[in-house]
Amino acid sequence: MMMSEALKPILFVVAAIYIAVDELFSLVTQPIAAWLAQQDLAQRLRRWITSLPPYPALALFAIPLIVLEPVKPVAAYLAATGHFAAGAALFVGGELLKLVLIERLFLLNKRKLLSIAAFAWCYRHVSALREWLEATAVFRGARRLVRRAAILVGDVVDRWKADEPRTGERVRTIRRRNVAR
Repeated sequence: MMMSEALKPILFVVAAIYIAVDELFSLVTQPIAAWLAQQDLAQRLRRWITSLPPYPALALFAIPLIVLEPVKPVAAYLAATGHFAAGAALFVGGELLKLVLIERLFLLNKRKLLSIAAFAWCYRHVSALREWLEATAVFRGARRLVRRAAILVGDVVDRWKADEPRTGERVRTIRRRNVAR
């Protein structure tokens, strides 16, 4: 009993970091997923995916989860052994790919997946854990920081775009400089 009490704070921190990273990456993956959903190939794939019965839909959902979930520890290992750029690239690429694929596959087949008793049981427990974590003051504070960072990045990008001359203006500016010489 004493050991499980000692592990609770560690598990909380690990779970909070895991969910915070997913939240941060979801800011990037949502526009990517929306763009992909509009592509012709994606629409054909969507029709095929939604036509699957529950257990093949579960297999299709599980494959990217099983393949891409180990990317995080491998990326951490690479970063810890001095290959920071490779670890960071692997982490970012794997996380973006995982979130786009898994979120999309889940949304497309949610009803079918939840019709499988074991999946529904896991989903209820993971959802309850996530709700509990999201209700904590630490997590709410972290989420506020992520939102502020996203707003800050958006403001910087907007200012950068506003300061960047349009193509025609850039050409006229270059011509004026060449004429003045």
